[in-house]
Amino acid sequence: MEIVKEPDKAVFIGILRPGTDPALFDDYLNELEFLAETAGLNSGGRFYQRLEKPHPNTYLGSGKLEELASFIKSENISIAIFDDELSPSQLRNLDNILACRILDRTNLILDIFAQRAKTAYAKTQVELAQYQYLLPRLTRMWTHLERQRGGIGMRGPGESQLETDRRIILDKIALLKEKLQKIDRQMISQRGNRGSLTRMALVGYTNVGKSTILNLLAKTDVFAENKLFATLDTTVRKVVVENIPFLVSDTVGFIRKLPTQLVESFKSTLDEVRESDVLVHIVDVSHPNFEEMMHVVQNTLRDIGCADKPVYVVFNKIDAFQEHQTPEGGFSLESLKKTWLSKLHDPCVFISAKEKINIDKFRRDLYGMAAEVQAGRYPFGTFLW
Repeated sequence: MEIVKEPDKAVFIGILRPGTDPALFDDYLNELEFLAETAGLNSGGRFYQRLEKPHPNTYLGSGKLEELASFIKSENISIAIFDDELSPSQLRNLDNILACRILDRTNLILDIFAQRAKTAYAKTQVELAQYQYLLPRLTRMWTHLERQRGGIGMRGPGESQLETDRRIILDKIALLKEKLQKIDRQMISQRGNRGSLTRMALVGYTNVGKSTILNLLAKTDVFAENKLFATLDTTVRKVVVENIPFLVSDTVGFIRKLPTQLVESFKSTLDEVRESDVLVHIVDVSHPNFEEMMHVVQNTLRDIGCADKPVYVVFNKIDAFQEHQTPEGGFSLESLKKTWLSKLHDPCVFISAKEKINIDKFRRDLYGMAAEVQAGRYPFGTFLW
């Protein structure tokens, strides 16, 4: 009889900074738990401390750290996950004090990407990001050899091994970048061969329903799952509405504090966004903090140079919407629609991809935008498809 190992238990730790809404902070830790669940971990509890900024050496203050260490020991916690990227010194100190595996938010996201990567291209991108993350943290891996280091002329094996590993990783990073450059050139060629069809990119926070919407539009079966980062590879499908064909691409989802290593290594995937004619911003309107998610996506788009592109906002999951409570009272979906229709400069639509609600208007709007792009390119109707 096969013995099934229980998933490791993790505790989640964050800093509640002055001015941060406690409800929003709670949602941040919810997201961290969801990330851990996606990675295959169980929740073992939460810890937080009110601080202006993390302690430079130990992230938390000494008192809270003692409390956390005691909790980890008594509850048999395997992993402590921090909601910020930890410095090499913080990692080393926390490793010594807590006596369990330490992960920060960046490392957790990289681990999920490594699990989710299916194609050789995605695997190469993730591997590059992992090595870039690992490089400045190599010293932590060699603390057990510190006693062997001597003075001048007495350099021990710990230090020489560290230098060897650093050189190996730098060589590996250079090889991976070269490999990605070759694939990039192939992808640029592929994008160039798509002719002059209008190109639309589905963008949005992770797990808002982009793959489900692509399946709906293109009548395909792109993998879709209620987990974070279900899609890593860009998928492009041809969609025809009435007499106009256009291309729709499903891209990797954005997230709060998206690791810089991933933004860099997924450059070509993001090029699909940069080179699109229209950005279709998918929003999970059923999430209580969907506006915060919208800001994250807008800021990420600005960071990758896409702030000036036409945007069509799609508020998805209206079937799961529940009346939100505010200090002034609740607000309904109808009042939300009126608010956003009046304040958005960009066109928008409210749909449910799962229940196929308001999909006809969604298709008509896409048709109108594709037709507008084609009319701008071929004002005399010379385009052939």
